[in-house]
Amino acid sequence: MANTVIYKEDWTVKLQETLDAPVFWKDVCRVEYTTSKVLHNPYQSKSSASSYTRGAQYSFADFTLTDESVNINTSYVIPEFIDEADRAQTGYDLQMERAVRQGEEINLTIEEAFVGDYGNLTSFDNTELGGGAGDITVSATNIDDVVRAIKKKIFTANGQREYARNGGFIIWDAKRFELLESFAQANGYATADIALKGGMSSGFDYMGFTHYVSNSLTTETSTTHVIAGVKKMYHLGILSTTYGKVKLDEEPNRQSGIGIISRVDFKGKAWNNIKPLLYDVQVVA
Repeated sequence: MANTVIYKEDWTVKLQETLDAPVFWKDVCRVEYTTSKVLHNPYQSKSSASSYTRGAQYSFADFTLTDESVNINTSYVIPEFIDEADRAQTGYDLQMERAVRQGEEINLTIEEAFVGDYGNLTSFDNTELGGGAGDITVSATNIDDVVRAIKKKIFTANGQREYARNGGFIIWDAKRFELLESFAQANGYATADIALKGGMSSGFDYMGFTHYVSNSLTTETSTTHVIAGVKKMYHLGILSTTYGKVKLDEEPNRQSGIGIISRVDFKGKAWNNIKPLLYDVQVVA
């Protein structure tokens, strides 16, 4: 019955293969795998130029150094128990499938936490399109206006350099993503001719942004929170000593079988100095 044995090394490899698969938050966020407990964001105040009269004395200006920090203290665990008889009867392949499913759940958990942090991003509502306050009603005829308004917001916040270096992103819900694809195709853009970024089937580049679709976006009674901004601005710290690691527990709690435990410890943060480049786009649900 050697084919029914769960090898920790095999399980870990299969789990890590899944965790390494392309997911949009790895492209969008500044991901830092670390063993530290605290995530830091040190930054200096901006320099300023002043007029100068030749031959005159000038005064030195002080600069300030700010170090924001946050604890990496969000933890999730996936403990699963396989009965000894089930372990023998399911076989090796099905056991490796459980490893894949645990990896998918870990990635989804991080995705949900990232897009669920919309309350800490810069609010972006219908006033950004020149209308009255409130949620944006997105249609096939104005979705390009929404994209352009997001780019204008980035430039207004002096984010041209970061945008040029990292690129922009928009994470849509499925309904709005379909409208964007429809608009793009109606205007001569053939998504089938584009090599999808990072091997992902849910994102494509258009109008200066990489567009993704997610079912994890928060939808309240009347508002769906679409996430947008400049890539690599949202800081995501992941504890490397638990990410992709597996523990096996033989006969846990005197139960005949094996316990398989994987976990993830992480924390995401939109720092104050980069928050103007990350947006909670509020659209009608």
